[in-house]
Amino acid sequence: MKNKRWYLFLLLFPCVTGKAQVDLKSAEALIKRVIPQHASHFRAEALSTSAPADVFEIESRKNTIILRGNNGVAIASALYYYLKEYTHCQITWNGTNLKLSQKLPAVPAKIRRTSPYTYRYYLNYCTFNYSMSWWDWARWEKEIDWMALHGINMPLAITGQEYIWHEVYRSLGFTEEDLKTFFCGPSYFAWFWMGNLDAWGGPLPQHWMESHRDLQQQIVARERALGMKPVLPAFTGHVPTAFTKLYPTSKLKKTNWGNDFDDTYILDTEDPMFATLGKKFLETQTKYYGTSHLYSADTFNENEPPSDDPDYLASLSKKVYEGMRSADPDATWVMQGWLFYSDRKFWKGPQIKALLDAVPNDHMLLLDLATEIEPVWKRTEAFYGKPWIWNMLHNFGGNISLFGRIEGVAKGPSQALHDSASGQMKGIGLTMEGIEQNPVLYELMTDHTWRDQDIVLDAWLPEYILNRYGSKDAHALKAWQILRTTVYNGKDIRDGAESIIAARPTFESGRRWAKTTLNYPAESLLPAWDELIQTIPACKDYDGFQYDLVDVTRQVLANYALPLHQSIAELYIRKDTIGFARETEKFIQLIDDLDRLLATRKDFLLGKWLEDARRCGITKEEKDLYEQNARNLITLWGGAGNRLHEYACRQWSGLLSDFYKPRWQQFFQQRIIAARQRQPFDQQRFDEGIKAWEWQWVTAHTHFPEQTTGNSIDVVQQLYQQYRAAIEASYSTMK
Repeated sequence: MKNKRWYLFLLLFPCVTGKAQVDLKSAEALIKRVIPQHASHFRAEALSTSAPADVFEIESRKNTIILRGNNGVAIASALYYYLKEYTHCQITWNGTNLKLSQKLPAVPAKIRRTSPYTYRYYLNYCTFNYSMSWWDWARWEKEIDWMALHGINMPLAITGQEYIWHEVYRSLGFTEEDLKTFFCGPSYFAWFWMGNLDAWGGPLPQHWMESHRDLQQQIVARERALGMKPVLPAFTGHVPTAFTKLYPTSKLKKTNWGNDFDDTYILDTEDPMFATLGKKFLETQTKYYGTSHLYSADTFNENEPPSDDPDYLASLSKKVYEGMRSADPDATWVMQGWLFYSDRKFWKGPQIKALLDAVPNDHMLLLDLATEIEPVWKRTEAFYGKPWIWNMLHNFGGNISLFGRIEGVAKGPSQALHDSASGQMKGIGLTMEGIEQNPVLYELMTDHTWRDQDIVLDAWLPEYILNRYGSKDAHALKAWQILRTTVYNGKDIRDGAESIIAARPTFESGRRWAKTTLNYPAESLLPAWDELIQTIPACKDYDGFQYDLVDVTRQVLANYALPLHQSIAELYIRKDTIGFARETEKFIQLIDDLDRLLATRKDFLLGKWLEDARRCGITKEEKDLYEQNARNLITLWGGAGNRLHEYACRQWSGLLSDFYKPRWQQFFQQRIIAARQRQPFDQQRFDEGIKAWEWQWVTAHTHFPEQTTGNSIDVVQQLYQQYRAAIEASYSTMK
């Protein structure tokens, strides 16, 4: 046990070992996890380099493939490069192809690749809840391997932060009762960490804090063993409401996120306790999790500062940085640039410049958080001299939708890299709110890691299809050219559309967080569906193809709900009761069929999400609390009347049949009753009533399957025969 603890200490504190060494054992262990049956054909070697850039080499030596790198990430990247280029394999969240022959292809000549990007950042605060709330070590281990294979070397690592704050506040004299109104439930840590809410979804059990302290230690140890530099949090001023009880003279600012949650409190940077807390937090965090000297801090996430005076903002920024530096002289502040995008009315040039200039250039790193949507670097003189990272945000809320800016992602990073106005662009990153969707965008974005030129999609897409489907089937190629110009064209809308099915029922075209606007004519997606159906004979045995076939079918059917919905509304207005009954029956049947389709893939199961949540608890009370958190986040988000309802909506089997379907059934039934009574339908009254039903669902404990049902190919073919003609006809009559 003593030796094990010493090994963990070395992983958490790599600086004590002097110059960083390549951990070949960790790289070899990754190879065995990824391709256990073929690992003996590979050998990992350290590559010495004086340059700061990461580099890998691949070459054949007799019957062995040599993978060299200056760290574990470079070696893992070399492995993935070989698997993609020589064995035509692929590893994604949604479909993996590792069909390797017994005799692996030799590498004709040595390959050497150097990354033009010092940093390859990964994750968003929100990802830790929209996707990762219930992850155990096995799932984290798989994700860290994915990061390394895809070249990530700078992941955000904020698991277990609540344990550190508990330690800090208890040491200052706060009681458990004081902290009950501070710590939120596990589904809401991202917004708790960013100072947007307190307590919601809690109280947080002690077991969660301790188990996730241990989990974070495993996470950062593995990341560092592979050569990654995890970004840990720093103090930004968010304190418990009980703070004034112990510190009655403290200078606090009451703030409200504006999304139907109670006020939170921010400690003024001029208060002496700000520096004390900042230092104590980092010292305690370093004690448990070590440090790579990179700290995330966002002082005003979707909260406006009390003053736009540049001097005030500069002073505030300086105090936050000094809080980091007092505990770690080598600290670098990693700042999300989301506030400059989300509140550009406040954050004009002088305000941004003041906030940034107060910190030395070599101790701050900016994340242009949504560069593919709106490049903030272009209107800030490339962040006024600060090093910065080009990021793809892409997904909001973990929503399920085919969407992306494929052309912009293929060209954007390299164009910025070579732009004389881009200043100190030092990296690329992925900052999506939710993962495990649209794998093509993430394979494309991470492919920039080892190149400095635009990706030519005409050449890249056929190789992507070959690696994913095992074939450059002509129908598959046609399907993807259609997908490229429809769902992935990135025009008109910020993020992927939702289906009207996920909206709280109405005869309007959608709700605030269940938007139905597409970035393409819905009927133009049908030919891609046709082509994928014709691809089935050649590619049906490939997991990635099966996922894509289900996902495109899901999107086609989800889109079809809108013309059906419009037809239902028109029939109701015309008082055509027979037509209304017929079309509402079709709508409900569509939800059932979507549910049946999605039940064939683990990627789309509500049951897995809920059971993973329950497994985090050790008592019935804990399990029930976590399940309620899990149900709440993807439906109401907050309380019964919360304005964020459906922000994180999902098209999942179980959620469709047990939540969305009964809501629509109640809506249609109440519409019929109103029509029979010759009374106007009261939408507001319906909304108030359905909120109570929704909350009952959130607090229920119905079991849903964790395992798939049915065969994806068979179900898709059945639905294609059932719906194809009707869908095309519906668009010809849609207004």
